Amino acid sequence: MEELKKSPVTWTFIIINVLVFLAMELTGGSNDISNMVRWGASFAPLIQEQGQYYRLFTCMFLHFGLEHLGYNMLILYFVGGHLERAIGKVRFLLIYIIGGMGASICSYYADVLHQNAVVSAGASGAIFATLGGLIWILILNRGRLEEISLKKLLLMALLCLYYGFISTGVDNTAHIGGFVLGFLLAILMCHRPQHRKNQSVVSGSEI
Repeated sequence: MEELKKSPVTWTFIIINVLVFLAMELTGGSNDISNMVRWGASFAPLIQEQGQYYRLFTCMFLHFGLEHLGYNMLILYFVGGHLERAIGKVRFLLIYIIGGMGASICSYYADVLHQNAVVSAGASGAIFATLGGLIWILILNRGRLEEISLKKLLLMALLCLYYGFISTGVDNTAHIGGFVLGFLLAILMCHRPQHRKNQSVVSGSEI
């Protein structure tokens, strides 16, 4: 309950993703491509030819299977709360949504450029935006925030990117795009060290 009070936006996103996943499982399954498309997964031909741009947003809340959902929500739980507590609910919300949609747009244009007709979904574009934003906050705070250090977070980001490149069916364009956008958005919105509480030292295609 205390976690929910401290990081309400992070937990709201986690709950929404889980509820949407359960609804998808009840209406055809999250590994059914046609069901993913019905629920709003990103699919370049429908966006380009029919103007269904809403998919660049809705795809952020859809996941291919329980493993995909669990992996993304676990990372969001760890990094989202730290960023939300550091910069506040509104700025965190903006980084997550704008960074996530920006990641979807990067992925869409990459698909159009390479003529890939791939169904894409997942929250990791927004999660990588959160990672990018948190790295900037750690830089402002001289490498430490709560119990997270800049070195540990950079290692985590590199491992996540590496996992994407060695895995099949992972949208690395969305990951990199989200990370860069999150970092830049944090630079634009945050210019001073953030207040640090409880700190011991003065951190388809799956998107």
